[in-house]
Amino acid sequence: MAERLTLKEAAGIKDTLMSGHRLCAGCAHPIIGRMIMKASADIPTVVTNATGCLEVATTIFPFTSWNVPWLHNAFENAAANASGIEAAWKANRRSGKGPLAKYDKLNVIAFGGDGGTYDIGFQALSGALERGHNFTYVLMDNEAYMNTGIQRSGGTPFAASTTTSPAGSVIPGKAEWKKPIDDIMVAHDIPYVATMSPAYPQDVLDKCRKAFHTVGPKFLHAIIPCTRGWRYDTADTVGIARLATQTCIFPLYEVERVDGRPVYKLSAASAALARRPQNKKPVEEYLKTQGRFRHLFRPKENKELLAAIQEGVDHRWQLLLEKCDL
Repeated sequence: MAERLTLKEAAGIKDTLMSGHRLCAGCAHPIIGRMIMKASADIPTVVTNATGCLEVATTIFPFTSWNVPWLHNAFENAAANASGIEAAWKANRRSGKGPLAKYDKLNVIAFGGDGGTYDIGFQALSGALERGHNFTYVLMDNEAYMNTGIQRSGGTPFAASTTTSPAGSVIPGKAEWKKPIDDIMVAHDIPYVATMSPAYPQDVLDKCRKAFHTVGPKFLHAIIPCTRGWRYDTADTVGIARLATQTCIFPLYEVERVDGRPVYKLSAASAALARRPQNKKPVEEYLKTQGRFRHLFRPKENKELLAAIQEGVDHRWQLLLEKCDL
């Protein structure tokens, strides 16, 4: 197990996702991204990045904010690219030749957004996990195709208004529920799956350290509030991310394989709600902070949708507690 990296220690580590990027004010991408890269500071690291907000805004030619080897790939092939990097490293090690031959260990990180993970890149990701490549896939989930115009994705929540699922007289936002991507990843029998939030930085560091020092494919799912697509004030990013966990819309947990079976464990913030369920906040407190759900709060409209969302969140939370033997 890797040594724990404290927030104080992380603050003293030189950034490898550096300033000067063009990400929006209030964006959670650089908050999470910087912590992920700090957690990898003791391991030689190569990053591959699917097309999306993080890629576009950190590498506007001829500039880059990345101070590690970094490759851009298309929407659909981040995991395939990571597989190739890991395979090249192994080949270099066997032959004793090539730029990666000198590294006893190589940390390969693939970043993808919700569009490049839930939808366009799912096939490549599933294949890489099935083959058992040793890399960490990080889903930076801002819940829509934000970079190309705020279109709905498989990761967009039920009833959210986007440019392709607009709330109006015909439909009340997205008609489908968010795809259970973490359950799908666990079903691939990989060594480690975890959820993360910018509101809980020590938890991010701990999970990244565990992932980077675990052999085999790992999947980290980070919630990334988007001030532009979710429609909230730029100062509210961390508070909204915290509410997502406090309402159990985005619980924090990890799944490790022990003796061939998945073992679920709640992280501290969610475990506190399991111990004191009276502190669990209603989903309305989270939804009302964002313009994409504004239509749910109009007088005499869509009250049944609010009830359905609360029921769905409560059901999934109960299922998670059962998986955690709570």
